[in-house]
Amino acid sequence: MRDGNIVEAKELVKRFTPKGAPPVTALGGIELSLQTGCLTAVIGPDGAGKTTLMRLIAGLLTPTAGTLRVLGMDVQGHEQEIQNRLSYMPQKFGLYEDLTIAENMTLYANLHGVPQETRATRFPHLLDMTGLANFTGRLAGKLSGGMKQKLGLACTLVRSPDLLLLDEPTVGVDPLSRRELWDILQRLSKEEQLSIFVSTAYMDEAELCRRVYVMNHGRLLASGSPEELRGLARGRCYRMAPPPGVPMRVLQGMLLDDRENIVDAVPERGAVHFIRRESATEEAMRARLPLPFEAADERLEDGFMCLLRADEEKNAAGQTEALAFAPLSLDANHAPGDDIDIEVRELVRKFGDFTAVDKTSFEVRRGEVFGLLGPNGAGKTTTFRMLCGLLPLTSGHLSVAGVNLRDARTEARANIGYVAQKFSLYGNLTVEQNLSFFGGAYGLSRERIKQRLAEILREFHLETYRHAPAESLPGGYKQRLSMAAALLHQPRILFLDEPTSGIDPLARRDFWRQITDLAAKGTTIIVTTHFMEEAEYCDRIMIQDQGKLRALGTPADLRAQNGDESATMNEVFIRIVEKAREKGGTAG
Repeated sequence: MRDGNIVEAKELVKRFTPKGAPPVTALGGIELSLQTGCLTAVIGPDGAGKTTLMRLIAGLLTPTAGTLRVLGMDVQGHEQEIQNRLSYMPQKFGLYEDLTIAENMTLYANLHGVPQETRATRFPHLLDMTGLANFTGRLAGKLSGGMKQKLGLACTLVRSPDLLLLDEPTVGVDPLSRRELWDILQRLSKEEQLSIFVSTAYMDEAELCRRVYVMNHGRLLASGSPEELRGLARGRCYRMAPPPGVPMRVLQGMLLDDRENIVDAVPERGAVHFIRRESATEEAMRARLPLPFEAADERLEDGFMCLLRADEEKNAAGQTEALAFAPLSLDANHAPGDDIDIEVRELVRKFGDFTAVDKTSFEVRRGEVFGLLGPNGAGKTTTFRMLCGLLPLTSGHLSVAGVNLRDARTEARANIGYVAQKFSLYGNLTVEQNLSFFGGAYGLSRERIKQRLAEILREFHLETYRHAPAESLPGGYKQRLSMAAALLHQPRILFLDEPTSGIDPLARRDFWRQITDLAAKGTTIIVTTHFMEEAEYCDRIMIQDQGKLRALGTPADLRAQNGDESATMNEVFIRIVEKAREKGGTAG
């Protein structure tokens, strides 16, 4: 391996030629060197080319042009030799759910020809490192999401590789499980000097790496240490606290609307963290902004957002057209209404002998943005599905939009819009056909569908794609179509199931600006998310674990209850869950 590099790419190009469509350039001339023995990250929006790069390094794809050397060998012609010495964990790792933890590990050891004497020492080490030693007889299908990811990592490491490739190993995993997984990766890197290359959607994970590569649209935008990339936003970051009674999402929306002067704005630690453009002086910003602000330390995410925003503006072709919103005001009444849109009393859901939700009680008011959070396997998805009318309750009381779900689920659903985590519309139908279908499913008349179709196509800037198959839409427009379908019948309550999973940071900002607009107009929003910073957008959040309600209140309330008003919601979440488990015992 030359110059201590385990991977070297020069002018690396990969094009795909879909049937009946023009070629697509997934990678356009990448230059990259991964140092041996280091923990290295690649970050970038969905579609940036990260997975393609991983698969090329793993010898699963052939480069179109350029050179790629892995473990000192040219990938072309040495694919099998390289694969024998590396381990690759893709986003959807293939666990066998009807096999136990021990049986899954044995199966992968058999596939890789790991000798029995090696297994005798390797398996206990991996089980201890991943915290799975006490659960070896449990079926993989019965594990929480976090435990499945750790089992996937253990199966990937049944042999000791020279290079470990991980493609978004923590996607869809709660903060506690993410922290545990990254503790393992850091131990592997430090204690075993293992070379690890990982793609991630979380900036706090990339901060833990020695070097970070930033990609967008198949191009490499920058690389460097986290400190070097943070420096791209140095001297331009600030914090602004909203006035009492004004949600942080409203202040954030006002700042994001000022595109000429603001690069990015996001709620954090009880205030809005924002970045000014280089062309906007601090003095001019203090004169034009409605509230005082103070300087803030720059973060890796700030450098990333500066790079991303500049690249999107420089290469505007194909960029998602921005939605138009009514101006936001700090003087408006932002308090939720007095009407109760959702009432939950002593809610219980059992699956056989297992209690998934145990006597949960809360209520949500009209126009409130309510966050439903919890670790994998906590019961939040079960609760969410009961609220939507997708799953019957075992006992207790649940009313949505004034309708008892036990008696009239169909009537209640007429007041509900739903956006699933994964794109769930009909890919072979056009945008117009999808919207017409859902309009009929929601019981709208033919005339009303025609009217709403014209309005919603215009509102979401979907006219250009009206006759395009849904599966052909760019990622940002697929998200818009999902929202348009959910809002076609103008529901009173909107349910969002991890709505920003898999969409890029710029699209996430635009998405929450839309939620802010809907809430201001009186729509009640119920949202689940694994991006804990998004809890800051909510008026109140509820945290569940092991089927029980562990915390309920505003983000500020929960910070105060945990004794640190400057904590991130990620830190607050972990403290609440750990404290509850210390009191009640940890479920396996």
